Amino acid sequence: MEERREAVSDDGVLTRIGQAIMLHRAGDREEARNRLSALWHEIGPRGDAFHRCALAHYMADTQDDPQDELDWDLRALEAAEGFVTERRPGTGPAAGESGVAAAPEGSPGPRHHPLVALRAFFPSLHLNIAADYAALDRPADARAQLLRARASVNALADGEYRQGLRDAIHRLELQLGGAAGRTP
Repeated sequence: MEERREAVSDDGVLTRIGQAIMLHRAGDREEARNRLSALWHEIGPRGDAFHRCALAHYMADTQDDPQDELDWDLRALEAAEGFVTERRPGTGPAAGESGVAAAPEGSPGPRHHPLVALRAFFPSLHLNIAADYAALDRPADARAQLLRARASVNALADGEYRQGLRDAIHRLELQLGGAAGRTP
C-alpha cells in the first residue's frame, strides 16, 4: 500500500496538475488553463489514461465557455471509461483493489491504484457533465447524467467525498426542477 502512495506522490504529471489546480483555486484561472493546456499537449491523446482523465477533469473547470467545459468533461469521461474497459473488461477490481476510493485533501484526485482512483472520478465526472448540460439549457441530457452520477456515487466508500457529491447531485436536481428522470 505504501508503495502505491509513493508511486502516485512521485508522479510528476500529477504534481504538475496539482500545481495548476492550486493556481486555479488561488484565482489565476488563465495561468492554470495555460499550464494544463501545455501539459495536455505534452502527454498527448495516447498518454496515460489516468493522467488524461485527471487533466481534462480539471481543465474543464478553467473554461469560460460552457461548451468548452462540456468538451473537456467528455474527454475526461472518455479517458476514464477507456482505461477501465482496457484494464478490466466486464470485471470488477483485481485482487487487492477495493473498487472504491476517497478523495485526499489537496491532491488532484482520488488516491490509490489508478483503476480505483478513476472509478472514484465517475460520480464527479457525470455530475460535472450534468452541470454542463444544464448550463447549455439541455435539461434532459443533464438529468440523464445525474442518473449516472447517482448510480456511481453509491459505489464509493462512505465519507466526505461521497457525501459532498450526493449533496451536489441533490442541489443540481433541485435546480433542474426535480429528481433525475422526472420532468419538472
